[in-house]
Amino acid sequence: MVESRINRKGDGGMKVVFLDRDGVINEFPGNGNYVTLLKEFHFIPGALEALRKLTEEEYSIFVISNQAGVGKGIYTQEKLNHITRTMLQKVKKAGGKIKKVFYCTHKSGVGCDCRKPEIGSVRRALGLMNKTIHAAKKAFFVGDTQVDILAGHNAGCKTIFVLSGREDRRHMRSWEVKPDFIAKDLLEATQIITQDVA
Repeated sequence: MVESRINRKGDGGMKVVFLDRDGVINEFPGNGNYVTLLKEFHFIPGALEALRKLTEEEYSIFVISNQAGVGKGIYTQEKLNHITRTMLQKVKKAGGKIKKVFYCTHKSGVGCDCRKPEIGSVRRALGLMNKTIHAAKKAFFVGDTQVDILAGHNAGCKTIFVLSGREDRRHMRSWEVKPDFIAKDLLEATQIITQDVA
């Protein structure tokens, strides 16, 4: 979909990538399940390399993830924090850097603005860079579900659907909003992102 690519000239060199977590960075725990303990968190092969490459290419990386298991009382905020700290440490050790992690821990139906496909977390991430939501049109949103693609679309990002998580091409057939790109995993998505200079 080369024709959908946006010229980056004059954007001040802004490079931003928003990533879902489960199914993109780490292995998807299964429908209805959550990563509740550190021993259940396993990086998808190639994910650490992808994060290193994005960092080397000077992309600002944000994780935006729905983690309603906290709101449901399935696991605690402290356990989620522990998993996150360890994830960030391992990413850093591998040469990558995640700028900030945004979780929505609310249950669905609460009406918050942070639960994807709402874009409150995208707005907050851009705010850290003194950018408005209009800057999202120069960003990528990578996810493994329809909700992720909708969130990226709602924010105005270019979207990449990865096949390493919950949903696959069969699910995508019924989606009203289709992704701009499809990739096997985050490593392949990174190739798309870093080559998107036309």
